[in-house]
Amino acid sequence: MILEIVSPEATLFKGEVISVAVPGINGEFQMLNNHAPIVSLLTKGNVKINASSFKIEKENLSKFTKVNEQTYWLPINSGTIEMNNNKVIVLAD
Repeated sequence: MILEIVSPEATLFKGEVISVAVPGINGEFQMLNNHAPIVSLLTKGNVKINASSFKIEKENLSKFTKVNEQTYWLPINSGTIEMNNNKVIVLAD
């Protein structure tokens, strides 16, 4: 599936991912390929991205925490997520 993370300043990440876990207002939840459509509010926490490879722009790399070769975390304060047709869009603050 495709993940796009957008902040007020820039697009922080766009690429193919295996899974993404987000801090929903009712607790963390994870989306995998072919997940049902969903729209949700996000709260303070980490967007946890799992992918076979990462291409993060140099100017955005400092915003992410590398957990291992396949996992990066992005701390957010709040946001919104939409999943539809194997595309996840995170509007993060």
